[in-house]
Amino acid sequence: MNNDNLPELTPLDPAFITTSRIATALGLLPFVIGAGVLEFAQLLPPGSFLVPILLVYAFVVFTVPARKYRHWGYDMGTDRLRVVRGYMFYRDTIVPFARIQHIDVDQGPIDRRYGLATLTVHTAGNHNSTVALPGLAHPDALAMRETIRAAIRQEML
Repeated sequence: MNNDNLPELTPLDPAFITTSRIATALGLLPFVIGAGVLEFAQLLPPGSFLVPILLVYAFVVFTVPARKYRHWGYDMGTDRLRVVRGYMFYRDTIVPFARIQHIDVDQGPIDRRYGLATLTVHTAGNHNSTVALPGLAHPDALAMRETIRAAIRQEML
């Protein structure tokens, strides 16, 4: 793939790694609890279930978010937003401002604690009509939303 003509991508905020680790740890916690219950019930030999689950848990919580961070980026041009993500399953999405119908800036409790937000743009159509860009500093997400709104307003005039 030749990316010589494309501008350099802007990385997500580094705090995205921390928030992803917290969200991943909380999401996988039921599996660790389940493994603990199986160990406590002594249905299997001691350590045969809990130890492998804890090792996978630690690997996923500490490795996957950092890899995810390295493989996300974006570029906001004067007339479009480009979002690139993935390594094995690579996705390069370009959203022309003229196709955007509305824009959301979302924050969950973990994001709010670390000053991050997700910019979500909704476009006309059914296929891939929503493009989310997580891991932005909250002020940057608000500024991007206002820039896109101003560009859309300018096109309407």
